Amino acid sequence: MRLLLVEDDSKTASFISKGLKEAGFTVDHASDGESGLHMALGESYDAAVIDLMLPKTDGLTLIETLRRNKINTPVIILSAKRSVDDRVKGLQTGGDDYLTKPFAFSELLARVQGLIRRSSEVTEPTTLTVGGLTMDLLTREVSREGMEIDLQPREYALLEYLMRNHGRVVSKTMIMEHVWNYNFDPQTNVVEARICKLRDKVDKDFQTKLIHTIRGVGYVLKKAS
Repeated sequence: MRLLLVEDDSKTASFISKGLKEAGFTVDHASDGESGLHMALGESYDAAVIDLMLPKTDGLTLIETLRRNKINTPVIILSAKRSVDDRVKGLQTGGDDYLTKPFAFSELLARVQGLIRRSSEVTEPTTLTVGGLTMDLLTREVSREGMEIDLQPREYALLEYLMRNHGRVVSKTMIMEHVWNYNFDPQTNVVEARICKLRDKVDKDFQTKLIHTIRGVGYVLKKAS
C-alpha cells in the first residue's frame, strides 16, 4: 500500500512516516502543499494524510483541487483545530476523516486502514476466529471449542485487539493506547493484570495456550506452531 503524507513539521512527519513504514506501508512525503498537490496529481495513492496548515498551498485548497480533478484518494485531515466547525469544513471540502493533534499513532494507523478497507469495498468481518477461539462482533459473544467465555468489557476489548492482530506481537504501549486510551506509564501493571485474568478465561481449561508473552517486547495471540 502506498500513502502520501503532506506535513510541514519535520518531527511529526518523521514520527508518522516511521510508524507507517513499520506497519508495511510505502510512504511518500511532501513538506508543503504545492509539492503535495503535484505528487497527488501525478501518482496513484491508496490514501493520503494531509495537514491543514501548510506552506505555499494550504491543506483545504489541496484537497479541493484534488476533488475538482476527480482524484478520489481517501484523505485523512490532520489539524490542531478542534472545533466542530473546523471538522465540518474539512469533511465538506472533501476530506474523508479528521484527526486532531496531538494523536496516538495507533489511532491514525487504524483510521488509515479503515479508509483503505472502505475504499476497496472490503467487507468488515463480523466474526473473528483464531484456532478454536471465536468472537462474534455483533452479539459480543466469545467461545472456545464451543465453551462460552464470559468477559468484562475491558477484557473483551483487549481480546478483540489481540485477535485482530493475531500472529503479530503487540507492545504494552500499543495495548494501553488502543484499549485504555492511555499514554505509556512504565509504573502501571494494568496490562499485565488484565492479561492474567484473560488467560484464566481463555487458556486455563485448555491444553493449547493461545496468549503468549514475548519477554521484553509484548504479547501475541497465536495458535501453537
